[in-house]
Amino acid sequence: MGPFFTLALTALAAVTNAAAIRQAPIEYDAIIVGGGPAGLSAASGLARVRRNILLIDSGEYRNAPTRHMHDVLGFDGVTPAYFRWAARQQINHYGTVTMTNGTVVRIDRGDDKKTRFVVSARNNNDNDSEDISYYVARKIVLATGLRDVLPETPGLRENWGNGIFWCPWCDGHEHADQRLGLLGSLDHVPSSVREVVTLNKDIIAFVNGTDTPEYRAITTESFKDWERYLQIHDVPVDNRTIAAIERLRNGTTGDEDPSLPTVPEHDLFRVNFTNGEFVERDAFLASFPSEQTSNVGEQLGVRLVDGRLFANQSAGLITNIPGVYAVGDANSDGTTNVPHALFTGKRVAVYLHVAIAREDGEAELSSADVSKRDLEPEARSLWDTVNGAPGDILYAGEFDQ
Repeated sequence: MGPFFTLALTALAAVTNAAAIRQAPIEYDAIIVGGGPAGLSAASGLARVRRNILLIDSGEYRNAPTRHMHDVLGFDGVTPAYFRWAARQQINHYGTVTMTNGTVVRIDRGDDKKTRFVVSARNNNDNDSEDISYYVARKIVLATGLRDVLPETPGLRENWGNGIFWCPWCDGHEHADQRLGLLGSLDHVPSSVREVVTLNKDIIAFVNGTDTPEYRAITTESFKDWERYLQIHDVPVDNRTIAAIERLRNGTTGDEDPSLPTVPEHDLFRVNFTNGEFVERDAFLASFPSEQTSNVGEQLGVRLVDGRLFANQSAGLITNIPGVYAVGDANSDGTTNVPHALFTGKRVAVYLHVAIAREDGEAELSSADVSKRDLEPEARSLWDTVNGAPGDILYAGEFDQ
């Protein structure tokens, strides 16, 4: 074990008070934190150029509750779990990628020049929270994703992703021409209507008590004529407090044609209020906040922009921490879908690969320059011996030419 590893791991053990380190770590070119589409895409891209990669997957995915994944060419209509399985099968054909299940709990910059990272990960298959494994990498890819912050309304979390969705591109087509409900605060209603106006005409906005002067001012600031817009599209606003959302019918039976990329889903829900009559809807489009699934990026020092990991759009999605990249939903480019995640993973793979190649090239050139200086007297003498004199047919010029 080299002096860097000894120093880094000794310091890490002191910081984390973890169990004794059991093995000398392999140094990876990069460690990818997260096994969703963005992390898998980064792994695939780096595998293609034979980078030595470790992917650590916690098994927590934002789209896990979703019935089917859509708008992904070649995989339209498959379950998210199938997509991840198929991606892993493809990546396994490359010999330089290792994938393991675990939850990264800490990332430290491990040497004086801060050009190496020590990653601490808890084994998800072990109930012993102190059973920590340590890994070393030159670069880090944060593909840690987001989680949706849902209200405690009974029935909302239980049906999330199954008739209650947040992305019309991902799930809207399966509920086209159905009675749609919008869930969220008043200021999100106009933009939600714009997103689904080509899919649904029978729309009710359930704003759960947020139709107030304060929220009206916020909504007007972002959409000046929002009330007239809702009137044009005949979208009423129901401001009653929701007591519960009750499922009356499941949208799928299991008999749908699995070869079809999209199949209508006929869910049915009842919205119960604290006062007045209930309302029935076939599906809901929701607008709720989201947050980082993991805090390891922030702990490492990555700057947050509106709750997202800063990623420099003009420099390959590198964060403010040299050597650390952020991809997928977690980063600050403001886009959250599977095609975007795949794109960011591939983009980072290219930039990361080139960054390491440049670093290695500079080190090689520096080493070559030193070697040339060391060998220069002997090489000059040999040159003069075999080169002959000016005018000879094999004369090649001066040594320094």
